[in-house]
Amino acid sequence: MTDLTRRRVVQAGAAGALAALSLRPASAQTAAQTTGEDRRPMPDLILRNGRIATLNPQAPAATAVAISDGMFQAVGDDREIMALAGPETEVIDLGGRTVIPGLNDSHTHLIRGGLNYNMELRWDGVPSLADALRMLKEQAQRTPAPQWVRVVGGFTEHQFAEKRLPTLAEINAAAPDTPVFILHLYDRALLNRAALRAVGYTKDTPNPPGGVIERDAAGEPTGLLVAKPNALILYATLAKGPKLPPEYALNSTRHYMRELNRLGITSVIDAGGGFQNYPDDYAIIEQLHREGQLTVRIAYNLFTQNKGRELEDFQRWTGMVKPGQGDGMYRHNGAGEMLVFSAADFEDFKEPRPDLAASLEDELYAVARHLVENRWPFRIHGTYDESITRFLDAFERVDREVPFDGLHWIIDHAETVSPRSIERIRALGGGIAIQHRMAYQGEDFVARYGARAAEATPPVARMLEMGVPVGAGTDATRVASYNPWVALYWLTSGKTVGGQRLYTDANRLDRTTALRLWTEGSAWFSTEDGRKGRIQAGQYADLAVLSADYFSVAEDAIKDITAVMTVVDGKVVHGAGEFRRRAPDLPPPMPDWSPVLRYGGYQHAATAPAQRAATDLHARACADGCAHGCGVHGHAHQGAWLAAVPAGDLKSFWGALGCSCFAF
Repeated sequence: MTDLTRRRVVQAGAAGALAALSLRPASAQTAAQTTGEDRRPMPDLILRNGRIATLNPQAPAATAVAISDGMFQAVGDDREIMALAGPETEVIDLGGRTVIPGLNDSHTHLIRGGLNYNMELRWDGVPSLADALRMLKEQAQRTPAPQWVRVVGGFTEHQFAEKRLPTLAEINAAAPDTPVFILHLYDRALLNRAALRAVGYTKDTPNPPGGVIERDAAGEPTGLLVAKPNALILYATLAKGPKLPPEYALNSTRHYMRELNRLGITSVIDAGGGFQNYPDDYAIIEQLHREGQLTVRIAYNLFTQNKGRELEDFQRWTGMVKPGQGDGMYRHNGAGEMLVFSAADFEDFKEPRPDLAASLEDELYAVARHLVENRWPFRIHGTYDESITRFLDAFERVDREVPFDGLHWIIDHAETVSPRSIERIRALGGGIAIQHRMAYQGEDFVARYGARAAEATPPVARMLEMGVPVGAGTDATRVASYNPWVALYWLTSGKTVGGQRLYTDANRLDRTTALRLWTEGSAWFSTEDGRKGRIQAGQYADLAVLSADYFSVAEDAIKDITAVMTVVDGKVVHGAGEFRRRAPDLPPPMPDWSPVLRYGGYQHAATAPAQRAATDLHARACADGCAHGCGVHGHAHQGAWLAAVPAGDLKSFWGALGCSCFAF
């Protein structure tokens, strides 16, 4: 056996041919395997010939990295890292691609999003309303009764070439019989006539507090629901729809995590959500954790569910779970983002800023004091400085009686936070988690408050200048998209997805600084600073190999970056192109009418046709419960059909090596 064979070095140029033999990365090895007289652990995996942006100020660039037992063991040049390789080390040639630390979304809703992902038609990235309506019509035709077609956030009218939302007449024409629910940001939902029947809204249905059911001249609901300004009517209506059974919810969550991996995300902080009850609605994610099927690290916060009984929720939960409980893949992170309902200032920029209840300070004080006494980190949704000022009054009152004393706590969003409030946040040891909601709502903000007011909304550069911890995220999926590259585009360009420039140079970040907020910056928000966020020895082995060089591509091209390979905990969890066969297989989306099966997730304009072609092939292979699992590729037949193999036509292998992907 040659030394090359013993090391199982997989060169990128030969990856397609080796994929036919179904070679997979070696499983994680323990530190007991050693090499050399110094008894250092033998790396499980070496990545070489890359352009690695480590974000380590002492060694900002490298070409190779060694990974052992889920941690970065060494980072350097090819020669010194390859010297660590042992006979069982897997080596991957990166072909000169750019590598970054795994992206970490410091405020998102993965747990809720995963439970619903396979049921949702994503308009994220769709360039025109005509395309969106075509997708809606096609999906309505394949969705069986009593299921709905749901478009739940992640888009804005401003991204469409037509610069408008669909009309109710257009939605009814596209889907005359299948219920359709379309959620646009926090401001409205559009329902077709079938959906109105499904939820039971009639002329006798009263408007809920904070919401409006639009009616025609006869008093009948038209299908437009408006948040004025409370989004509860939108969420309560969505909650009336069918849910996936547990088997499908497990599958859905795995597909959503893989979609995040495809974009380079390796960690998230889940901010809870309305109608997301603990522990019941966490059963699916916890089962995946027990079974070792998480491909994204999750730190989760708990969001109160009972208006008027918020303190009771947190008193119960502080007796059930402790901050940090869990492990590096799944761990508890404290309270929020909803602490008390009286503090909810939804950012519907089509409506005036809401006036919060007079009871806010006392209610928030009681909850915050309980959390600080129990050393629970917490976060709170705060869009407007007028709200944040009142939150800080309550928190400072608590601190005078029960010192925060280094406890991590967070203001979420902070679009209009003032310098004075930033100073107060810093004095209490807090951080600010910012998201790219303005990329989706910037035009609405400008229309209401003016372009000058939007120039520092949120004032990210000022936050950094004042020394407050800042982490970046998306707040996906019900407002902005989960795509981190849209957020990085917004931070660096200062533009919305509709192309409107919001920020002057004073509030735009350079690309490295923006990336830091998405990596080591976000680690502070789960109290994991120093453990993740850099490609550095001793940190978690999480990284993304990019489809294009983030640091040099044209500004508009940032939005289209994806990961061609993503590594979490030292294991390849996603691969595309020459790295596709490095990632584990994923079962097809369930149920068989899932929009994900046809369209996937985020719609990259440049690759949408190829993406649809791939999912069409997947559907042909496995949508009806394929009984033709291949000995080489399992049920991933589309990979064989689409593979470009340097050694020749993959069809020629199936008889000799057991591949039956073409026996249909």
